[in-house]
Amino acid sequence: MTQTSSQPALTATRNTVLDLLKRGGPQSAADLADTLGLTPMAVRLHLYELAEEGLVEETAKPTGRGRPTKIWSLTSAAARIFPDAHQGLALEMIGSIREMFGEEGLARVIDRHSDTQLTAYKEALGPLADTAARVKRLAELRSAEGYMAAAAEDGEDWLLIENHCPICSAATACQRLCANELDVFQQALGPDTEVTREDHLLAGARRCVYRIRQRA
Repeated sequence: MTQTSSQPALTATRNTVLDLLKRGGPQSAADLADTLGLTPMAVRLHLYELAEEGLVEETAKPTGRGRPTKIWSLTSAAARIFPDAHQGLALEMIGSIREMFGEEGLARVIDRHSDTQLTAYKEALGPLADTAARVKRLAELRSAEGYMAAAAEDGEDWLLIENHCPICSAATACQRLCANELDVFQQALGPDTEVTREDHLLAGARRCVYRIRQRA
């Protein structure tokens, strides 16, 4: 009975560790422990189990004369924990549209999707007066769509950070999805802002990051 009742808590903690590494990037057991309110040893036990399953891996970070710090990060196998929404269906549809109507027809379909997305974002962001509020609301919308998004201040700018891409397979097969996304964000956030993509998951980064500057 004791083992059975403790299992849900163990699973929840393991999932939280994976989520923290996904959102925050590589971290030490001590950093994870501070966030979780656990001891570093307790967190290490979870990390060792996750490593045995191939979901996390460790690297040594030199710290001067002392022992190197172990830094933990997700492996590529951990992608299965963060689902790529309907990837099989999306890839099949992209392939079918490309075969039936060519690249031009596929581009029209993707552009129509982007127009629908922009309309929804504009409706949600339109009543908000300042850039900060719009970026925060956009992050909420994107999180609801599965992007694990967050808004963060960076000096005078704002960052829209997307820690996961639920359509990664589709975006890889049709990169117009990503190209249009940048334009959608620019139009949704308004002409008083300038949006640039600084990190791109498809270019090898661990997440997508957009910088939003206030125009002079």
